[in-house]
Amino acid sequence: MRTIPLGKTGWEVPAVAVGCMRMNRLRPAEAERYVGTALELGLNFFDHADIYGAGECESIFGRAYTGPRENIFLQSKCGIRKGRYDFSKEHILASVEGSLARLGTDYLDVLLLHRPDALAEPEEVAEAFGLLQASGKVRQFGVSNHSPAQIQLLQKAVRQPLVANQLQFGLGHAFLVSQGTHVNMGDDAAAVRDGGALDFCRLHNITVQPWSPFQYGMIRGPFIGDRRFKDLNAKLEELAKMYDADATAVALAWILRHPAGMQPVVGTMDPGRLASCAKAAEITLTREDWYALFLAAGNTLP
Repeated sequence: MRTIPLGKTGWEVPAVAVGCMRMNRLRPAEAERYVGTALELGLNFFDHADIYGAGECESIFGRAYTGPRENIFLQSKCGIRKGRYDFSKEHILASVEGSLARLGTDYLDVLLLHRPDALAEPEEVAEAFGLLQASGKVRQFGVSNHSPAQIQLLQKAVRQPLVANQLQFGLGHAFLVSQGTHVNMGDDAAAVRDGGALDFCRLHNITVQPWSPFQYGMIRGPFIGDRRFKDLNAKLEELAKMYDADATAVALAWILRHPAGMQPVVGTMDPGRLASCAKAAEITLTREDWYALFLAAGNTLP
């Protein structure tokens, strides 16, 4: 498995992260086989959140993985509560304790703040991060779904570098890059809705971790095989034959081809499809193929 740098950590991590949001769909034996398959493919970076399956996904993983702790990277997220978001010191600390207990580990490699809390106080977040790092319970910190200004506001008080930002991105949700091709245009595609998050993250060595890379809209459904994406699927199948892969691998390779060095988070619980995701790291699309997919997905160039 090809590796990429993770932010300013100095770590080399798999180019593809394994998302565990749906792990509660697996029976114990299936979970063990799934985790084993991931490791055989070189995918040893696992992404969790305290809310996935109301904590059950972390518990299932904690029972399924029994190997040496140092052989894997564990990342989890906190901050989403029923009906609200919560970046209070108390909630962050309690969430980490819960995740550690469910995962059966003494530390997280990375902790992300899941979605921006409108009532967040950077100084309070900084206190929580400081305690977690000093106790050895969290090694690195990052965010999810945050704009550049929100990251800068946190960094005003947080001493640790924020090493990752999870943002939705893929052929069915390509705004991170499509808006950049319409600079100074008057059309809707020129609207910058994320504050220039991708360029900001590149400038500050923050690794973008695309979530739902095969979805269109916010988890509305996969575009692969969807008749509404006829042109895109035709191009994916054409390129799949050229690269001796399948449509899943090519769609993920499209993300990996971007020079930002993104680490997509894939959520499939199908070992076969997980193998296709791993195959994507072996494919380097040409510039022509990358743009052909971009246009086939319905994006435009001025």
